[in-house]
Amino acid sequence: MASTNGAGLSADEKLHLIHNNLQEVLNPEIIEEIVRKNERPLRIYLGTATTGKPHCGYFVGMLKISEFLAAGCEVTILLADVHGFLDNLKAPIELVEERVKYYRFAITEQLRAVGVDLTRLKFVTGSDYQTKGETGAKYFMDLLRLSTSVSAHDASKAGSEVVKQVESPPLSSQIYPLMQALDEEYLGVDAQFGGLDQRKIFTLAAEVLPRIGFKKRAHLMNPLVPGLQEGGKMSSSDPDSKIDLIDPPEVVRKKVKKAFCPLRQVEGNGILAFVEYVLLPASALKNNGTPKFVVPRPDAEPLEYSSSAEMRKDYEADILHPKILKDAFSEALLELLAPIRKAYEASAEWQEVEKKAYPPPPTEDKKKPKKPKNLGTRFPGHKATGAVEAKPDGHVEGPGAQEVSVGKSPEEAMKRLSMGSKGHARQGSKG
Repeated sequence: MASTNGAGLSADEKLHLIHNNLQEVLNPEIIEEIVRKNERPLRIYLGTATTGKPHCGYFVGMLKISEFLAAGCEVTILLADVHGFLDNLKAPIELVEERVKYYRFAITEQLRAVGVDLTRLKFVTGSDYQTKGETGAKYFMDLLRLSTSVSAHDASKAGSEVVKQVESPPLSSQIYPLMQALDEEYLGVDAQFGGLDQRKIFTLAAEVLPRIGFKKRAHLMNPLVPGLQEGGKMSSSDPDSKIDLIDPPEVVRKKVKKAFCPLRQVEGNGILAFVEYVLLPASALKNNGTPKFVVPRPDAEPLEYSSSAEMRKDYEADILHPKILKDAFSEALLELLAPIRKAYEASAEWQEVEKKAYPPPPTEDKKKPKKPKNLGTRFPGHKATGAVEAKPDGHVEGPGAQEVSVGKSPEEAMKRLSMGSKGHARQGSKG
């Protein structure tokens, strides 16, 4: 399915692929008109802020992208580096360039793992057009124009499900959703795709872009897959809720073993949801369109599922027990992750990028700490007070965190965000 380009499909078949497994679509008439006219491909973009490490939850979006491509759509993946530090400094400028590289590696291999033809896909880095040259100047002016048409209340409300919420939010949390709306115009798309948590930003975009003379777009939303722990979605900021794409097998099995998967409970069950939205669709790509998830049993015939409805019914009846479900889930997930892990282990460059993009926090010394001596600030070996510490979700803390996150000057910030000149050519870009 992912290798086709929509050739030979009817408009109804294309629309089915585009809408399949989505939670909601806003302004679907925009999509239908373009597909039925068949004068050009439907253009869709998915934006992802380059903050925490991409995890297995990203497969939901990648599998949907495979269906968009199968329907003949043109798809752009926006690596939203500027958004990364607008979101409460989750991606410090010091690390933004390396994180863009990491995301490009991770998403590319993830798409390959589900059979996506990368030659028909565009990768764009946000700062390439948001901050550079004449286009960057025009973008900034349009952002100012847009800011005059949106209240602070509406901007804050739009970002409330996406931008990290704190007691005293920075102004950047209001700029974030305005830029996400404006990206639709600058990427030249007909529709934006994302998770259901993006709905308020999507609604804002549809309402406010026409106020400054730009057209309204359609918006396609995936359901949110629950995390491995009780409550909430799979998130980079909660290590226990997610499995990283490059986690080794023993770590994957350990996390799955600890996952929230109560007997007979299907609601909020992250394991069942992941099978429904990732493992079953991924298996269909390998089985000529037929989804299949097999659960071996030690003392009986294996259970085989082609739909989530059958699986949920058996789980509620305790025919499908949590332990055997988790065992089968682990093995199916490891099979899906194997080519990604193999690519990571074979790439010294990717491994080096990971170290730079996500530096590990300093290890704690278990020895009894010595009482510090006050030797003043001019003794040899004195450490500056501006030291920072990287946290698991990607942000940094410490006396110098603000300086690291936004740069010491506008020139430094622009330099750090100027990533298009070397080694960042768009992959699979068409014209």
